[in-house]
Amino acid sequence: MASRLLWASRAASFLRISTFNRSFSSVLKDLKYSETHEWVKVDGSSSTIGITDHAQDHLGDVVYVELPDVGNAVTQGKSFGAVESVKATGDINSPVSGEVIDVNTELNGSPGLVNASPYDKGWIIKVQIKNEHELDSLMDSEKYAKFCEEEDAKH
Repeated sequence: MASRLLWASRAASFLRISTFNRSFSSVLKDLKYSETHEWVKVDGSSSTIGITDHAQDHLGDVVYVELPDVGNAVTQGKSFGAVESVKATGDINSPVSGEVIDVNTELNGSPGLVNASPYDKGWIIKVQIKNEHELDSLMDSEKYAKFCEEEDAKH
């Protein structure tokens, strides 16, 4: 009996290690990604923006999201808000320039949506894109997954 428990313990330990880095399975193909781990989904001349599954996984449980006001201008690569988690606080940078046309007010009462559903219910802002050529500087899903693997290998 003791040897079976030891085997089960070792097997469980092995499985935790081998499945720890699960974040790369949640890179969606129809999005563009920034090096600071924000995603953008383009719909005509407007876009929806949030933080990636990889980012929320590294942050831990999100407890607060600072949202900009509708009508604010955002600039590609510049901060427009912040995410606070039990581990850290980080800026949220806009992957595109433009005007904020909507904010996800659900995050005020349920910031954990960023963790539970980063690409759907956890979106952060919607932006009217000022310069669609900025999208060319962002990564597609394949490049972003590779970027995350390389970044994690450094740590």
